[in-house]
Amino acid sequence: MRVEHHPILGISRKPDTYILFNGERIPAVTGEPIAAALLAAGVHNFRFTVKSHTARSVFCGIGRCNDCKMIVNGVPNIRTCVTPVQEGMTVETQYGLSRKEE
Repeated sequence: MRVEHHPILGISRKPDTYILFNGERIPAVTGEPIAAALLAAGVHNFRFTVKSHTARSVFCGIGRCNDCKMIVNGVPNIRTCVTPVQEGMTVETQYGLSRKEE
């Protein structure tokens, strides 16, 4: 799903780092939105709602809605569509307002 080379714009980007998503290494491009890296890896469930426990993913892609919120580096409610990838990030699925209760 990731455009690695754009023939008209001349943009060429390949994954140059990894993020840890629920303990799994996901290839990513430094600076791209976390949501883009996850979508490129086939991840579509970012969080589950408080009341109905339904899955949510990217909706607006510009940081206005709440559907892409995840736990990033231990901090809940981070909008992943506007948060850039940095080397060594840990990203977790969010359940309700934080982590899944065990």
